[in-house]
Amino acid sequence: MLSGSRQSAPATGVLYLHGFNSGAASPKGVLMRRACVAVGVPCITPQLPHQPSEALALAESHLSELGERPLVAGSSMGGFLATCLAERFALAGVLINPAVRPADLVAEWVGEQFVNDHTGERFTIGERHLAELAALTPEAVSPERYLLLLGTADEVLDPAHACALYRGATMLLHPGADHAFTVLARHLPAVLAHGGHALPREWQAS
Repeated sequence: MLSGSRQSAPATGVLYLHGFNSGAASPKGVLMRRACVAVGVPCITPQLPHQPSEALALAESHLSELGERPLVAGSSMGGFLATCLAERFALAGVLINPAVRPADLVAEWVGEQFVNDHTGERFTIGERHLAELAALTPEAVSPERYLLLLGTADEVLDPAHACALYRGATMLLHPGADHAFTVLARHLPAVLAHGGHALPREWQAS
């Protein structure tokens, strides 16, 4: 049942973290900001550096701007970073197709050059990425903190890995949804409910 958050009081803001080589202007980031406006809570969707430690440090620096009980959310690699913050600061989290073992995933890309379409930045994945991701990966998680939104047709990450790591969390598996999880708009009521907020019915209808 997706009736509400397990935290004792409503979230005072939302921090949304985009995925690898994505951006703050991505469709999911835009939707998250719109939903937060509708419930009257601040939302920050920073443009993250490609280097994991730098991305996590930037994300963490924004928490103080979101009050005492921020909700951290993220997609893919952003879901991994959101988990790092949720575990470090005992926060509620919403994870969309989260990367579970990101160092294993990135190992396939060492030496590959990427271009970020949102910023124009060019970068190459190196061994430093792997080392940082391995160092940041939590040994265990507290599943009761989380709502997971998983697509059964994710072509990048196996949702079974997330189900195993976060066993005991509230999970929503959307049949046929891919890694981009373009169905997020349908599930924003559940996302906000996990933070103790209810989207207006007129917003949901739109």
